[in-house]
Amino acid sequence: MCGIVGMLQWDGQAVEEAVLAEALASLSHRGPEGRGQVVLKNTPPCSVGLAHARLKIIDLSEEASQPMSNDDQSVWIVFNGEIYNFLELRASLQQRGVRFRTASDTEVLLRLYEAEGVRCVERLEGMFAFAVWDARHRTLLLGRDRVGKKPLFYYADPGSGRFAFASEIKALLRYPTIVPEVDAEALPAFFLFGYVPTPHTLYRGICQLPPGHLLTLNDDGRLQIEAYWDVPLAAPSVHRAPSEAEAVDRVRELLTAAVRRRLVADVPLGAFLSGGIDSSIIVGLMSRLQREPVRTFSIGFSGDSRFDETRYARLVARHFGTQHTEFRVEPSAVELIDQLVWHYDGPFADSSAIPTYLLAQLTKEHVTVALNGDGGDELFAGYLRFCATLWSERVPLALRRAARSLLTNLPPWGGPRSPWGRLQKFAGSAALPFTERFTRWVAVFYEDLPHLWTGTNGAGAPLAALDPYVRRCRNASPLTQLLYLNVKTYLPDDLLVKADRCSMAHALEARSPFLDRELLEYVFSLPDAMKLRWGRTKVILRQAFTDMLPQPVLRRGKMGFGVPLQRWFRTDLKDFLQDVLLSSGACWRQYLDASYVGSLVEAHVSGRADHSHRLWTLLTFEVWLQNLSLVLGRGEQSRGRYLARTP
Repeated sequence: MCGIVGMLQWDGQAVEEAVLAEALASLSHRGPEGRGQVVLKNTPPCSVGLAHARLKIIDLSEEASQPMSNDDQSVWIVFNGEIYNFLELRASLQQRGVRFRTASDTEVLLRLYEAEGVRCVERLEGMFAFAVWDARHRTLLLGRDRVGKKPLFYYADPGSGRFAFASEIKALLRYPTIVPEVDAEALPAFFLFGYVPTPHTLYRGICQLPPGHLLTLNDDGRLQIEAYWDVPLAAPSVHRAPSEAEAVDRVRELLTAAVRRRLVADVPLGAFLSGGIDSSIIVGLMSRLQREPVRTFSIGFSGDSRFDETRYARLVARHFGTQHTEFRVEPSAVELIDQLVWHYDGPFADSSAIPTYLLAQLTKEHVTVALNGDGGDELFAGYLRFCATLWSERVPLALRRAARSLLTNLPPWGGPRSPWGRLQKFAGSAALPFTERFTRWVAVFYEDLPHLWTGTNGAGAPLAALDPYVRRCRNASPLTQLLYLNVKTYLPDDLLVKADRCSMAHALEARSPFLDRELLEYVFSLPDAMKLRWGRTKVILRQAFTDMLPQPVLRRGKMGFGVPLQRWFRTDLKDFLQDVLLSSGACWRQYLDASYVGSLVEAHVSGRADHSHRLWTLLTFEVWLQNLSLVLGRGEQSRGRYLARTP
């Protein structure tokens, strides 16, 4: 795990080593154990600079440092992530006469590129973002892993002859010609989804490379982006569906292999343990594959049992005999908001970033690598919204419309997580078209988006971001369509962003066995009934590990990694909320409707409604804008203060 930076200029000017060093320094949290950079001198008419901040995981020697080159320095690489099949790839290359200087997976990728060129990426199993400068063909190649576990942002300005890339946006902002400006056209999508869908960002001119894609840049500025992988969506009739017994055996086999591959490291390992099915299975497999007790880590919330899973985590820890460590979150944890916005390089709607950040901080005190259960819900249909979207298909449209009219206008008793709150949400979504129904379940603002954001006519414009995915999966079953949309949007743009930023904020590597390519492709090929059956989620996964897990864990439903913001914003954090959002000088007033934001705060604080999710989103938006206000229109001195700040 590391941070990577690169710059390519074909404007006749050389990449400045000082600028490259400043960009790299901003990523020191991702790789605190070493820095390296190179500005290549023999690349006219362009100039190339590469830099790398290192977190040592495999081959801790200095020989494995980056940037790394081949023997004649005609090919250079910077790489962030892990290649889990690097030992097999290394052995294959050795059989072809390739010799290695290190034991690192970075050199395996470098040699594989030398041997096979651009298509080498198709043989990689892992999480990665990398850049290869090939002086022989005078091209820069960027690649990102299949589901988007590792980030990769870029800025392209062909007119000025400059291109830059980095693991995080903050590194790009060190480039003097890149001024951080709000892309107002991206705001409706942010307030709808809670994130800006790839490839866009909230910064004008800065994009992110989509998962499963390659970017090629020639030394004259010609840029090409192409996909090398996508979720396979073969028609169910193409292959014989396996029996449930066959599927049980295969799921168990594939997940066990995925965990085994992710135990390779030259540093201590552990696991996040929530007490849910997914993380409990990972811990159970680790306990069978390791000789020493697994080190497990969990987090809970003081004073609100509805958001506290620690009792289940302790049950699982005792069951598998782990070395367990637990941490509890207080309302003061929201004071981390400035740090989180800095690490995210922007606002974010997922308030579970608070416990995730603190859990990573706790875990890093004991280990350098932690396995997690991310992806289990995405593969095996673990979210309630999947059930709700499919159930509503079976209800006549007229009845759905009547239920919406009746229920959505009643008071939201018990909040959105209560049975009544879930019923209201179901009724409010059921009459919508299929894709909109799915979006309504995950949206921050939906019907009220026009009231908040006056620059859009509603949810239709940002929903267009889903069109390419909808077109590709339109012939699949309804459940497969939902799973596919989730894997292409929420997973890489929310869940995996949270996992990466919160773990790398503390130089902790997070590994996700459920997102193993072979497992993902196999599960997508299974019949719907093996994932979701009569409201029971993760059917085949539960069957595959029924002998391993404690029964209370197997029987429990999805809880989610939520935060008790509803109560916090009415008690301990009430003054904080009002001071930030109701200030007459608040930056959000430039973009949003002041009376509507004020009504949200008042309704929540008074107890008439639960707007905690919306208010959290607005808080992070305001903090981000306050940070940017140091730069926007205020000259280079303010810009320097902004870029120099650390959380």
